[in-house]
Amino acid sequence: MTGRLIVFEGVEGAGKSTQLARLRARLERAGVSCRTFREPGGTPTGDRIRAILLDPGASLDARTEALLFMASRAELVSTVIQPLLAAGTVVLLDRFFLSTYAYQVGGRGLPEADVVRANHAATGGLIPDLTVLLGFSAAAGLSRAQQRGPQDRMEQLGADFHQRVESAFSRFGRIDWQASHPEAGPIVVVDASGTADEVEERVSDAVTARIPDLGHSMTRAVA
Repeated sequence: MTGRLIVFEGVEGAGKSTQLARLRARLERAGVSCRTFREPGGTPTGDRIRAILLDPGASLDARTEALLFMASRAELVSTVIQPLLAAGTVVLLDRFFLSTYAYQVGGRGLPEADVVRANHAATGGLIPDLTVLLGFSAAAGLSRAQQRGPQDRMEQLGADFHQRVESAFSRFGRIDWQASHPEAGPIVVVDASGTADEVEERVSDAVTARIPDLGHSMTRAVA
């Protein structure tokens, strides 16, 4: 099995962690070697950066925020993801650079060209094999997130900010945006409304359609 990088993206509370875990379970039942990680984090350095970025009491300049996200990403890609992909492992990642485009460009208003260049340095040009973009409203997602417990720094940024993030994610699902951003790789929008079971089936269908070898493995396991 060839190593694959599958990313889950979307607004706060869209269900990324839930659906990532469910896809991992399906793949493991099919005998596919896979690992899961989240951004920021996934390494000792990345976890320390995550604590800074999500600290509700932290005050960060938008550029500092973006560069911290990218520093965590650079460490994760170079020391963890690339070796796993080279070994044939499927890597499932909760957020990647589309979140930087959505939050720091769409939400914060940083210049896109600067962020794209910095991201290329952080990823070393790594392109996801597939990004599953869970389509969900920011308002509904924040309501879900609030039910999980105290809000982190990013969740506390206000309705207007998160609406801008939602609008950015919506643009990423368009063919014209993807054509002008080849570094993003293939993106499929999956409706995240309904039950977790319903969304899981949509995610599985999307992965099967875009990465047939994984789909065949999951189908044989069910059969």
